[in-house]
Amino acid sequence: MANTTFAGPVRSEGGFEQVTKSATTGEYTINFDVDSDGAISTSSTLAARQPIITTWEASGAITDALTIAQSGSIVLIHGTLDNVINIPASSSANTGAYFDFLVTTAVGSGKTTTIAIPAATGSTFYLQAQLAAGTAANPVITNSGDTFTFVAATAIGARCRITCVSDNGTGQVWMATSVGTPISTVA
Repeated sequence: MANTTFAGPVRSEGGFEQVTKSATTGEYTINFDVDSDGAISTSSTLAARQPIITTWEASGAITDALTIAQSGSIVLIHGTLDNVINIPASSSANTGAYFDFLVTTAVGSGKTTTIAIPAATGSTFYLQAQLAAGTAANPVITNSGDTFTFVAATAIGARCRITCVSDNGTGQVWMATSVGTPISTVA
């Protein structure tokens, strides 16, 4: 059969399959399948990589915003100067979006890197923060603000994942989990 190129979406109510045909028996083997419910199965390995964002890994202070298209990315942070990372503006498309943040150069004395929810009524972080090598008294759970902060002297390797659990187009709720030394804050 010849190759076919479509200009629009290809639709099927019964799913899609990629197959190989045995030259000996003529039998087909399914290599990749998307069933009618959208479930994917494969006889091979799906290769995927998280995109890496280096905007805030520069040695100068950066204030910039992430986009919803960057969801799933790892954001590298050079903490020697004050950085501000704004997450996407309120939109129902944000629900389920997530970002991972990693401090690659320690946050400087008197400096911070903040992750801010754009101004919107009712927006907040639900944060669970843990002090690396901490004791049972160190975990913090809070929902007291819309700005997450890697504080001054945050060590290399500190990290945070934020996931949008609710966004009605006017207010956002982001779940944040963080591990670092010293402990991160929300205000």
